[in-house]
Amino acid sequence: MSFHDAYARTTPLELAFPVLEAARAWADEVFGEAAERGEDPLDPGAFMTFASVGARLRDLAGPVAPGETLLEYVTLAFHACHFQRAGCPVYLVDTRLARWLTRAERVDATPEPPVPAAYVQLPRNLFWLHDDPPGPAEAVDGFFWTVSGGGLLHVLLATGMRDGRAGLGVAPLVPAPLTEARSWLDATVREGGGDYRSTLPGGELEELYSFTTAGEVLKLAGRIFAHVQAHPEAVEPGTVPPSGADPAPSALAYHRIVLAGETDG
Repeated sequence: MSFHDAYARTTPLELAFPVLEAARAWADEVFGEAAERGEDPLDPGAFMTFASVGARLRDLAGPVAPGETLLEYVTLAFHACHFQRAGCPVYLVDTRLARWLTRAERVDATPEPPVPAAYVQLPRNLFWLHDDPPGPAEAVDGFFWTVSGGGLLHVLLATGMRDGRAGLGVAPLVPAPLTEARSWLDATVREGGGDYRSTLPGGELEELYSFTTAGEVLKLAGRIFAHVQAHPEAVEPGTVPPSGADPAPSALAYHRIVLAGETDG
């Protein structure tokens, strides 16, 4: 199985909102409506009542995988809106760094998100979501994060983005307080240990990882935040993909997060 981290691939935003200019205009409309109503667009409860959001949800029904719930549509719209307002920051995690983050015994740094909202793209086919063991696992493309008022971290996993499949799957996490983020870094999340251990047949031979709990996702997110805070030099501008690149590259600018020399090993 190949893992792709050469450049940023098409993001969930571009799949769900093919016309980026229209998506930006929609985000402005949402914030305008929030100002008129005197409500906080970072409050998911208020966000889902906006007329501008309801109109967009009808468009989202196409590109999201069948069987997804209204909450998942709303959550995708919530993250897409705030991702747009933040300037569409995309961070591509290098494979070597991803592997180091899963096995590091201790991380001593402040797990503070570098921006209020962003999308983290993981190496293709390296991480898998298996929250229902009897069901099929899905490859995780990455996750959105958005920080709301009061310091809550909202996270949405994007899965199932592969050739031959229309749309994507989404898996929202329960919002978590960033005041607890330091405790995520060194926590043992799975009962009995073995965080990120693959649940796929032969997955350990392929050196794959699985998310089976929300805590594993938060632990990885916190470790990415901490790595960026401790090693700002590990964040570097992404390179332009070659012409005709496959998989399809993102049209968005991105930064790569690599393994810092101080932590290598």
